[in-house]
Amino acid sequence: MKMMFLFFICICCLQLPVTAQEQTIHLFPDGVPDEVLLMEEQADREGNRVAGETVLRITNVTEPTITIYQATEQVASGAAMIVCPGGGYNILAYDLEGDEACLWLNDLGITAVLLKYRVPRREGKEKHDAPLQDVQRAISYVRANAKQLNIDPHSIGVMGFSAGAHLAVMASNSFNQRTYTAIDSIDQVSCQPNFCLLIYPAYLDNGNFQPAPEIKISSRTPPTMLIQTQDDKSYINSSLVYYNALMEAGVRVWMHLYNRGGHGYGLRDTGAAVNSWPDRAEDWFHEIGVIR
Repeated sequence: MKMMFLFFICICCLQLPVTAQEQTIHLFPDGVPDEVLLMEEQADREGNRVAGETVLRITNVTEPTITIYQATEQVASGAAMIVCPGGGYNILAYDLEGDEACLWLNDLGITAVLLKYRVPRREGKEKHDAPLQDVQRAISYVRANAKQLNIDPHSIGVMGFSAGAHLAVMASNSFNQRTYTAIDSIDQVSCQPNFCLLIYPAYLDNGNFQPAPEIKISSRTPPTMLIQTQDDKSYINSSLVYYNALMEAGVRVWMHLYNRGGHGYGLRDTGAAVNSWPDRAEDWFHEIGVIR
């Protein structure tokens, strides 16, 4: 079965069968905190294509899940990565920026965890409020189950594309305080990521070449790599501002800035030099000790 259909799978509890290669798990099995919306989840492939292929777009997500793509024992590095697809906090580009990234990570020996966070934006709340709860819970869940997943609890990263990269940044800087009331022992486990990979991030600047006000960078912000193109005119300042702010805070940061490629290419071959970014990310994983 193709990975794009995995989001239909439902598991009614948080017990993870260690024999499965992919499992989808409800993050809040007894009910999502403060979630009152009743919407029917929708998925479609209408709209723009990327590199000649359709994009699976999901919206009306009210029950956040994670799908775990376990790295095989033969290649497993012991690292894990939470993957946050983009979509403007209104939809999720679920295959383009989700399971395609997970399969790439598996090839490198990294256990991938695809986060299906709540979209669209909730009226009266910040765009990232509900998704931040979801990613915090996801990181804690993976760390709490590190032994079953055969991963190192000190080698759990977060990566995102576009709005998903903004969410990864929020997770990287908002780990001191959980954004929902603790539910169980999982929420007693740290939700701090150990490294962060950002692909064409959005919403990181305030319009005056300063970080957006919700981003509170500190010396504990994890090592970060950014991938950006110059012709991504709406969001290039997101990368430049965040890179500069991390430098000033003394956080280890890398950036690969390409001339062209636009926005929303994922890992697909669009004929631009930026399509080599997975190779640069692999080099970075080696440099920071995520893979050997």
